[in-house]
Amino acid sequence: MNLLDVVELAGSLLILTAFAAGQMGRLDSRSPTYLTLNLVGSAALAVIALLHHSWGFLLLEGTWAVVSAVSLALLLGRRVRA
Repeated sequence: MNLLDVVELAGSLLILTAFAAGQMGRLDSRSPTYLTLNLVGSAALAVIALLHHSWGFLLLEGTWAVVSAVSLALLLGRRVRA
C-alpha cells in the first residue's frame, strides 16, 4: 500500500464517518464538524482523482469539496456576526 492509497482510504473514511454519524443522528449535516469532515475527505479524493485523470470522480469530489467549503464558510461567517 502506498501513500496515495492511505490518503484515499482516509478521505473515504472521513466522508463515510460524517455520513454515518448524520444518519444515526449524532451529527447535524450543517454542523462545522460534519462540513469539515466532508471538506477534508472530498478534497483529498479530488486531488487523487486529478492525479489519476479520473474526470467524473474529480467532478463529483471537487463539487462536494466546494459545496462543503462554501457551506462551512457561510456557517462560520454567521457565527462571527452573531
